[in-house]
Amino acid sequence: VQLQASGGGLVQAGGSLRLSCVASGFTSDYYGIGWYRQAPGKGREGVACINSLDSSTWYADAVKGRFTISRDIAKNIVYLQMNSLKPDDTAVYYCAADWTYGGKNWSGGVYDGWGQGTQVTVSS
Repeated sequence: VQLQASGGGLVQAGGSLRLSCVASGFTSDYYGIGWYRQAPGKGREGVACINSLDSSTWYADAVKGRFTISRDIAKNIVYLQMNSLKPDDTAVYYCAADWTYGGKNWSGGVYDGWGQGTQVTVSS
């Protein structure tokens, strides 16, 4: 599985960014795909996930109401629209996939595959 993320950058608090992830190589139709983040000195934090079969979504409490995950099935792209960004959102964001549990344990920080990260920096 290959996961190619892009779209990070520097933004002021209250601003918006959209991350994209081009995914390929899945051998199963059942998987969860989404994003986790890792800030300096901290562990992985699941951010958002979408299920491949029913498009059900999961969000971390810290981003609910501000972030939206979606996907373009035809293009195999997953998006993370991030609005009302806060300095606490500063982290490296990774696109990841879970084909073991279909993303049902996204908050657990265990994923089957992930791509290179993209830096998101929110200034106050």
